[in-house]
Amino acid sequence: MAHSSGNSNYKVVPEAADSLNRFKHEVANEFGVTLKDGYNGDLSSRDAGRIGGQMVKKLIQQAESQMK
Repeated sequence: MAHSSGNSNYKVVPEAADSLNRFKHEVANEFGVTLKDGYNGDLSSRDAGRIGGQMVKKLIQQAESQMK
């Protein structure tokens, strides 16, 4: 589904933004990374990748467990 605004961060389900943000903070805390509310431009690429990768891993595990 294309979105004409050119924003690659277009949210298909905007209502999920708060939940995903809380989830991101939880995962960051697991790695000992403190995130600020809002912009975290000073976050290293390594930490950002670890947080995002762990989020994807956990979401896949949750989907797989629901399929069983």
